[in-house]
Amino acid sequence: MSNEYIPFLSQIKEVQKHTEIEYSFRMSYVGDVQPGQFFEVSIPKFGEAPISVSGIGEGDVELTIRKVGKVTNEIFENRVGQSLFMRGPYGNGFSLDLYRGKELIIVAGGTGVSPVKGVIDYFGEHREEVKSLSVIAGFKSPGDILFKDSIKRWEKQMNLTVTVDHADDPGWKTGLVTAYIPEIPIENLKDAAAIVVGPPVMMKFSVAELLKRGIKEEQIWISQERKMCCGLGKCGHCKMDDTYICLDGPVFNYTKGKKLFD
Repeated sequence: MSNEYIPFLSQIKEVQKHTEIEYSFRMSYVGDVQPGQFFEVSIPKFGEAPISVSGIGEGDVELTIRKVGKVTNEIFENRVGQSLFMRGPYGNGFSLDLYRGKELIIVAGGTGVSPVKGVIDYFGEHREEVKSLSVIAGFKSPGDILFKDSIKRWEKQMNLTVTVDHADDPGWKTGLVTAYIPEIPIENLKDAAAIVVGPPVMMKFSVAELLKRGIKEEQIWISQERKMCCGLGKCGHCKMDDTYICLDGPVFNYTKGKKLFD
């Protein structure tokens, strides 16, 4: 009988710098995983941190990490060829089957782009599997934009809008992501589905705009950003109301997700 608390060793295959405090680590991993799930990444004597899956490859997963504390600071000291301890994946993710044949809309803000990047990548490469694909990604400034190389590819594959809160260059689209939701083309509301990920306030108002467009609550999915500790529903750290985000989430249909509160 395996012990789910025991991590495995994963080698760093690639490191990509996005900003001064945000890097993507491509880690060796063989097994089933979905976009939106997370791994616990650990370093002995420093602790562990929950990191969302931002990409899925053949024999590896991509984890995009923000340097914000003791554990993540130490992770950034590691380079290609070195190894980190991981356990997981945990939680439920975005099941691609839910979106096939749909007019798919994805609205994400800041690091919220990471959990949905795998969905965007997949349907960007398999455009025949969705009727349409529209993505709105918002960041604080041009310097805070993540996945610049992926964005160049997405521009050719889908209806993409990248916004920043402010920019000195007038060539950037500025303002909140909610301002661009009314511009998304929707041919048939019955076929429309949406994913919204980002800070709670951003998700609240983005969902409100999607509901105004006529998209049904049951066709909207969100991901709850929450500090997961054990990942197994034992510690209670991520519990909201009577729901354990690490077990029942972090991805929720909005009909369930809207009811979660502390």
